[in-house]
Amino acid sequence: MSYLDKYSASFPLKKNLDSCNETERIFVFYKKIMKLLLPSLALLLFAEFVHAQNIEKQDAEKIIKTYFSGYMNKDWNITASQLADGFTFSSPAGDDHITLATYKERCFPNCKFFQKIDYPKILVDGNTALIIYEITTTNNKMVRNVEYWTFSNGKIKSIECFFGGTGAGYPAAAQSK
Repeated sequence: MSYLDKYSASFPLKKNLDSCNETERIFVFYKKIMKLLLPSLALLLFAEFVHAQNIEKQDAEKIIKTYFSGYMNKDWNITASQLADGFTFSSPAGDDHITLATYKERCFPNCKFFQKIDYPKILVDGNTALIIYEITTTNNKMVRNVEYWTFSNGKIKSIECFFGGTGAGYPAAAQSK
């Protein structure tokens, strides 16, 4: 009994292998093996693809803190380096999915009022994060906001800001209170 005969017995084949030459028998044997292995391999590749699309908690936290370090350092390039193509920003201050250019013009200038930022809670789930952050402004007022972020390919795709805390909403508003 050949090696092929020994192992092909555990894989029932429709074709009668007795009438095949050795090359045909090997081909049929490997074809049967591939039919058994390919679905498992496809499932593993799909699982890896889904995992690769999801951002890891440590990566998300690093992106979030790097993004805000641009505000702390008054450096637009740091903040912008974390933003994906097609980035949008929304907030109750009349910002409804504004573009990157509008965001830079309207929102980033608030960085001049940032003295300190803390992150009481960062929750990451797949390609999204929910962040509670507290900004201490240059006049020692506190602004606490919640933001819902989406990520795409390791960059911030969108931010939806919800004002909270004292109601100041954003650092420039806190300056006038």
